[in-house]
Amino acid sequence: MDNRTGVSVDVISDVVCPWCFVGQKRLDRALEMVDGVEVDVRWRPYQLDPSIPPGGLERKSYMLAKFGSEDRLRQMHTSLKETGAQEGIAFALDAIEVSPNTLDAHRVLRWAGSAGPGVQDRLARRLFELYFQEGQNIGDASVLIDAAREAGMDTAVVETLLPTDADREAVQEEIATAARMGVRGVPCFLIEGKYAVMGAQDPGVLADAIRQVAELKARGELEAAS
Repeated sequence: MDNRTGVSVDVISDVVCPWCFVGQKRLDRALEMVDGVEVDVRWRPYQLDPSIPPGGLERKSYMLAKFGSEDRLRQMHTSLKETGAQEGIAFALDAIEVSPNTLDAHRVLRWAGSAGPGVQDRLARRLFELYFQEGQNIGDASVLIDAAREAGMDTAVVETLLPTDADREAVQEEIATAARMGVRGVPCFLIEGKYAVMGAQDPGVLADAIRQVAELKARGELEAAS
């Protein structure tokens, strides 16, 4: 394969989706399995629940209403913790006090996409860690600004834009576009804007998909195959 072949992977996800955190870890492993392919990972927005108010909701009550009972919620937490442990994630689900609206987090992620190589990826990872491992409210502006700083962003820009409506509609339109494409759950890995791998798949599945698309692209057959 041409070792100059480059492939884009758009990860459509929500930063409060635990399976998206698992998917991020599995994508990392998949990329280690793909030789001779330069992969450009880009994070795209999705909201599991856009109806959550800007200030968020009390987490336990929200989750009980969603899952119906403490027993069912406990089973879900146990399963997630077991899966997370296999991927190096220490889920601290009981530490989460607020279920946030994630629109502002996605706005900052959008700005991170033009802030330099690797910045957006670092920010996405940090937001997952803050929410799922540290129990932080990633709907809070100060938390988002601190995360942006850690990822290498110019926080003066974030501090200026975050209180405004900058890119609010653009993010919502991206989410609507994903829905029109048939995305009904996340994570969704969109390879070269054409081939979708749904769910937190095994790293081998992701690696095979990336490799196959890269081979088609290297042979100039990508358009014909779409």
